[in-house]
Amino acid sequence: MIPHDGVFGDAHRALTLGVLLSVGLVALESLGVATVLPGIAEDLDGLGAYGWGLSALMLANVIGTVVAGRAADRRGPLRPMAWGMAVLAAGCAVAGAAPTWPLFLVGRFCQGLGVGAVMAMAYTVIGLAYPEHLRARMYALLSSAWTIPSLVGPATTGTLAEHATWRSVFLLILPIVAVAAALTLPPLRALRRSGGTEAPRTALPWWRRPLGSAVLLTAGTGVLLQALLLTDVAALVILAAVGVLVTVPALRWATPPGTLSARRGLGAGVAVRALLCGAYFGTEAFLPLGLQELRGMSATASGLGLSAGAITWVAGSALQARRDAGGTPRAAATAAGLAVLAAGVALIAVTTLTGALPAWTALLGWSIGGFGMGVAFNASTTQTLRHVPAGRQGEASGALQLAQTFATAVVAGLGGAAIAFGEDHDSSMRTTLLGVFVLTGLLAAGGMLLARRLRPEAAGHPA
Repeated sequence: MIPHDGVFGDAHRALTLGVLLSVGLVALESLGVATVLPGIAEDLDGLGAYGWGLSALMLANVIGTVVAGRAADRRGPLRPMAWGMAVLAAGCAVAGAAPTWPLFLVGRFCQGLGVGAVMAMAYTVIGLAYPEHLRARMYALLSSAWTIPSLVGPATTGTLAEHATWRSVFLLILPIVAVAAALTLPPLRALRRSGGTEAPRTALPWWRRPLGSAVLLTAGTGVLLQALLLTDVAALVILAAVGVLVTVPALRWATPPGTLSARRGLGAGVAVRALLCGAYFGTEAFLPLGLQELRGMSATASGLGLSAGAITWVAGSALQARRDAGGTPRAAATAAGLAVLAAGVALIAVTTLTGALPAWTALLGWSIGGFGMGVAFNASTTQTLRHVPAGRQGEASGALQLAQTFATAVVAGLGGAAIAFGEDHDSSMRTTLLGVFVLTGLLAAGGMLLARRLRPEAAGHPA
């Protein structure tokens, strides 16, 4: 019997279902589009800018998260959740109907704005709408909301792309958005912002405030990644220099002090999150492309690799949660998880780039990588947030999310630039993807080296 005051009780049932469905559709969009993206790029002649298929979404995600969070602090979560869902739906419609790759990327950018807003509001709503004794249950349910899309999403979207058209993948998302909105938005009308006093206006210039620095970070990174696609060397150098000059200061302003130098504690935690997610999501972004182009696998079959990684991520996270309760040092667990992730990347590289192993071995490889990711993600996040003062938990959580999206966008963009360079210079796809996998493997190795810095200097308990 469902408790009356539980998360599925009368008072919260619609909102709970709506929030879970919202997170589930984000998971479906993420894994489903990644599965069919190689076919979309080929159909729209966008292989030369393949990395933008993910980078556009991830960079927009940064802006969507910041804008929605600030709006919710001022007026409550209703409006940002509503416009987030509307923009996400509009982005799916544009991407699904796009006749060209540039217009498809416009749709992806809109999707990213919506995804950032929806995910930010999912966590905000839990803090505002649920009593304290129900919040842990809701956070656990949010994690599980990724499981079903991980199981069925890639296979479903791959089958749709093979037997109908890739455009149907985006059409599939639209009614889910509508149902999620119908369940989620009405209960939010009664919610306001968190009741604290409004934050005083800062004397910082606009470009050093959260929104300004997020916009500059997105713009600078976009300029840098686009510069790498140019064939004119002079234009490439000039535009890349402009991108770096904008991106580096913006990244410093948008992240906690000590992030760029991986200072012990929070700074190192944010840096490790960037390396960890760059390694995992950077590899995942190009796994379907490699399996489809080099090993001849179908979209459905290659999508099973993404499902395998997502499922073992959950398993690795659950194992680490149990080990954490037993006092296992988190810094050591983070390094171990990154080592397992690196092993998974290596197995994928051998499987994808050579014929030495059967193609299905890639599924095993990404199962290994996903397990390592689950262990390292759980351990590093818990350790990072443990030493953050209560008043800075939101700032720290936002910084970790920004590091994740920024690193994913950059690695995807660099990989896309490598593919474009290979096409322009008659280099094989095999050579290009080798460079991508070497890069993601090095990121995992860098994370292993930095993991010991997760423990603050003065900490007096196991890390």
